[in-house]
Amino acid sequence: MSRVGKSPIALPKGAEVQIAANQLTVKGPLGTLSHTLHPLVGVQQQDGVLQVVCKDESSESNALSGTTRALVNNMVKGVTAGFERKLSLVGVGYRAQVQGNALKLQLGFSHDVVYNLPTGIKAETPSQTEIIIKGANKQQVGQVAAEVRAYRPPEPYKGKGVRYVDEVVRLKETKKK
Repeated sequence: MSRVGKSPIALPKGAEVQIAANQLTVKGPLGTLSHTLHPLVGVQQQDGVLQVVCKDESSESNALSGTTRALVNNMVKGVTAGFERKLSLVGVGYRAQVQGNALKLQLGFSHDVVYNLPTGIKAETPSQTEIIIKGANKQQVGQVAAEVRAYRPPEPYKGKGVRYVDEVVRLKETKKK
């Protein structure tokens, strides 16, 4: 069994897990997430701890045990603490604001870009040039952040665009005569 798959997942207070057939459901204060388990792996719950087990000794089962453990751990973290991704807007006149369930972006185009947030995702704008995307599903939070960034990714000469807060943009030198 993989090293990641062997480590147990501690259930914090407020998280409930239901295991039925090949369906795993995790409930917490921030929502409910479910995952369909592969037939080669299973999940056992004992004394507030989840353990991923292989159903046979194949290498595919070994690989899936580590993947399943990581997915279930992210589900538990998501419904208890949640995930967030921070974006920053760099450029003159680049602004963002939340309007209901939509994110309105001014990114230097002739029109405003309106991004409708999917269910389960919330966005905040502490300032006009900062966006914080929050949610319980780690994959969905990352996907929304990537889609917003894709409207105007950072360009390599001035660094203008939408970037992750921790992203480093290497600037190129301009062409010399």
